[in-house]
Amino acid sequence: MELKRVVITGVGALTPLGNTKREYWDNLAKGVSGAAPITRFNAEKFRTKFACEVKNFNPADFLDRKEARKMDPNTQFAMVVGEEAILDSGLDLDQIDKDRVGVIWGSGIGGLKTFHDEVANFATGDGTPRYNPFFIPKMIADISPGMLSIKYGFRGPNFATVSACASSSHAINDAFTYLRLGKADIMLSGGSEYGVVESAMGGFNAMKALSERNDSPETASRPYDKDRDGFVLGEGAGALILEELEHAKARGATIYAEILGGGMSADAYHITAPHPDGLGIVKVMQNALDDAKISPDSVDYVNTHGTATPLGDVGEVKAIQNVFGDHAYNLNISSTKSMTGHLLGGAGAIEAIACLMAIQEGIVPPTINHFTDDPEIDPKLNLTFNESQRRTVNAALSNTFGFGGHNASILFGKYGG
Repeated sequence: MELKRVVITGVGALTPLGNTKREYWDNLAKGVSGAAPITRFNAEKFRTKFACEVKNFNPADFLDRKEARKMDPNTQFAMVVGEEAILDSGLDLDQIDKDRVGVIWGSGIGGLKTFHDEVANFATGDGTPRYNPFFIPKMIADISPGMLSIKYGFRGPNFATVSACASSSHAINDAFTYLRLGKADIMLSGGSEYGVVESAMGGFNAMKALSERNDSPETASRPYDKDRDGFVLGEGAGALILEELEHAKARGATIYAEILGGGMSADAYHITAPHPDGLGIVKVMQNALDDAKISPDSVDYVNTHGTATPLGDVGEVKAIQNVFGDHAYNLNISSTKSMTGHLLGGAGAIEAIACLMAIQEGIVPPTINHFTDDPEIDPKLNLTFNESQRRTVNAALSNTFGFGGHNASILFGKYGG
């Protein structure tokens, strides 16, 4: 069968760098760090005392107070970016077939804050179970797409993807597939994570995954730097409106970019460590290129998973060289996690937005906090260190990888009619 073409017509973002798409992108292009000491709880006894928190967010500014109380902050984030993306798309909700509109959403954990608080209250009480009646629906990861569909009446495909830090990229890939196959006209997709919670900080500290550069939080996320010491925990959400091309054209929609292809793979190796030969990473990028039916030489920018972990950064760079060959030296490569921190299940969504905006505005956001070259990383590669760079971006690849060996890549291209 002939697959349908899919474009992006709306975007919403809530991030440590800004609470709208525009604020997020402007600060990303400027190379601003979102890291700072934790304000949400007393982190004095934690080995890591900083994170990339969403700032100045009040759910009452966006949601009915009574409704907001029924939602974990993870879902509140989803509702906010979903609305921004819908408004940005210019969709007339009274003029679309809502049976043909779906929601696929990613989150690595779901309602972690709710789970933490409810269990903590029980553990410190007298043993009497006094649980909030909304505990379960607030906690489950699939409630965000459910709530979005309820609010807007979207009756098409609706579910959540959970693949750790690749969750929202898998969600977008799935939404892309449903549209290509003609099973929907429009999909709202993306992901969210409310990650700066005591149990998350403690858990990631216990596995020694987080940077402990407490004396300089803003420079702690150092992808590709010789002295990197782990990722910085982040949080937030990103939403995309994916639309079948002819449907978008018929209503005169503004198009950000086209999705050219998607890739998925598994490392089949280790619960947290990447495959030492990068086999899964090579495969997922190659799958995306094959799906798009374009050559590696057509890609201009790779937004990497780039978490600032010792093994992961080197493995991904070597995989890029494996896939792109000599063209790797013509690429711009950057890790925007150097600024946003790691949004876990929400990472893929906001990094997809970084790719879309790079295509739209001809600016590649930087990898900030580079101080010392890593001898294991080829110095001839353009890792876009410290300052954004202007260039025409016709195609951009977004990579995300999750614990358990889950890999997802999405290839975006400039829409040319």
